[in-house]
Amino acid sequence: MTTASGYSPQETVERALAAARGDDCVVIAEETSNANLRWAGNTLTTNGVSASRQLTVIAINRHGNGPGQASSGVVSRAGVRPDQIEDVVRAAERAAAEAAPAEDAGELAGPDEPGSFREKNLDEPGWDSPPGRTEIGVLRDFAATLGETLRAAQAAGRKLYGFAEHDLTSTFLGTSTGVRQRYDQPTGRVELNAKSADLERSAWTGVATRDFSDVDVAGLDAGLAGRLEAAKRIIALPAGRYETLLPPTAVADLLTYLYWSAGAKEAAEGRTVFSKPGGGTRVGERLSAQPVTLSSDPRAPGLACAPFVLSHASGPDSSVFDNGIPLSATSWISDGSLAALISSRHSAEVAGLPVTPAIDNLAFATSAPAPPTLEEMIASTGRGLLLTCLWYIREVDPQTLLLTGLTRDGVYLVEDGEVVGAVNNFRFNESPVGMLERLLEVGATVPTLPREWGDYFNRAAMPPARVEGFNMSSVSQAS
Repeated sequence: MTTASGYSPQETVERALAAARGDDCVVIAEETSNANLRWAGNTLTTNGVSASRQLTVIAINRHGNGPGQASSGVVSRAGVRPDQIEDVVRAAERAAAEAAPAEDAGELAGPDEPGSFREKNLDEPGWDSPPGRTEIGVLRDFAATLGETLRAAQAAGRKLYGFAEHDLTSTFLGTSTGVRQRYDQPTGRVELNAKSADLERSAWTGVATRDFSDVDVAGLDAGLAGRLEAAKRIIALPAGRYETLLPPTAVADLLTYLYWSAGAKEAAEGRTVFSKPGGGTRVGERLSAQPVTLSSDPRAPGLACAPFVLSHASGPDSSVFDNGIPLSATSWISDGSLAALISSRHSAEVAGLPVTPAIDNLAFATSAPAPPTLEEMIASTGRGLLLTCLWYIREVDPQTLLLTGLTRDGVYLVEDGEVVGAVNNFRFNESPVGMLERLLEVGATVPTLPREWGDYFNRAAMPPARVEGFNMSSVSQAS
C-alpha cells in the first residue's frame, strides 16, 4: 500500500534491504500517529492530531571474518522520502565501514526463530496490513465526560488542569536474514491536576491506558477533591526517617529506575548495586524478606508490548545484532530474590547469565494472601506519611543505587488510621534496593502511571507499599 507521502512502511523496509550492499542489514520503519486534548482552569484549550515517520538502517560489515568480527553503522532519519531511502542505506554502510569492530557482534536472528512473531501473533495485524492509526475519535467519550467533570469542578470552586494523549506506533522490522516482524503499540495517558480556587493547594493524579475506555475521569477528580480538602490543615514536620506509604505511582517510579539500572554487563564489571563483592553478580541473592516478584511479560493483559527485540542502537545490555529475537515472560526478582538482569546475547555471555533482554513493561506484586488496598493500608497505620508522587528523581550513587528527588502535590500525615492533614514537601535520599529490604507491607497490584517516567515508560502495574524509615533528607520549598 503506497500512501500519499510515499511508500508504505513495508515497502520502505523492502526497498532499503534491496539497496543494501553490505554483508547484513537491519531496517526498522516506524509510523506514529498522535491525538491529544488539553485543558486549563476548567476550560478545554487545545486538541489536535499529528503523524510522523522514522526510518532506521543498521548496516553490518563483517570484513569477511564471519559473525564474530563485524562492525555496525546506524543511521536514523525522520520523514524519509522514497528517493532518500538509498541515501540512508549508503550513509549507514559508510558508518559501518569506518567503525571499529563491535564487541557485541553476532549472527542475526532468522525468520524461523523459536517463538517468533509469526507463530505467536496470529490474532494481530500481519506484516502486509496497513499501519495502525489513532485519531481524535479515541478521545470522544472521554472528552464528553471530561466536560461534565470540568463543570462540576467549577461549581465546587476548584480548578482542573491537565492533558490526555494517545499514540499508536506501528513498527516494521526487516533483516537481510529474512526476519519480517511487525507490532502495533497503543500508548495513552491522562494527567490531572486539581488546585484550590486560591491556587494554594494542589493535588495530582494520572493513569495509563490503551484506549481510554477504562478511564474514570470523574472518579479521578473525586479523589483529588478529597485530597484538597485534607490539605486545608497544614502540619510542619522536620526532615527525618518516617514510616511511609508509597502509592503505586511512586513505587513505579522507584522500581522503574531499579529496572533500568539492572544491567548484566555493568553488574559483572563491578559497577552497580547488583555487583557481587569480589566479582560476578548478585543474581540469586535475597533483596527482600517479603515474597515479592518484579517481572516483565510482553503478553501481560493491559500491558502488552512488542514480543521481540527492537534495538535501534547497541549499548551495554542491548545489541543491534539481537533485533528480532523473541521475548518471553521474565522475573527480575522472584520471591524476594534477584533472579535475572537485563542482558543482550553478548552481555549475558560476559556475565555468565541467561539471555534476558529488556521488555517494555514492568509489574511488581506480592504472593502474600489478600494484599490490602491503599485505603486499607491507611486505615491500619498508627502514624506515618502518605505520599502522592515523586519528582525530579536523579541518581546519586550507582554502587548503592541511591536516588534523590522531591515529593510533590501532597504529602499527608496519617494518624490512627486517618489522614489528618498535609505536611510540607521534602527532598528524599533513598535507594529502591535498600527500600526493598525495609518493606513492611505490600498491597494489591493495580495498573499505574509512573509520573516521572511516564513520557518514556508507560506500561506498569504496581502495588502501594509501606516502607520503614523512608529517608526525608531535608524540607523542600517545592510545591
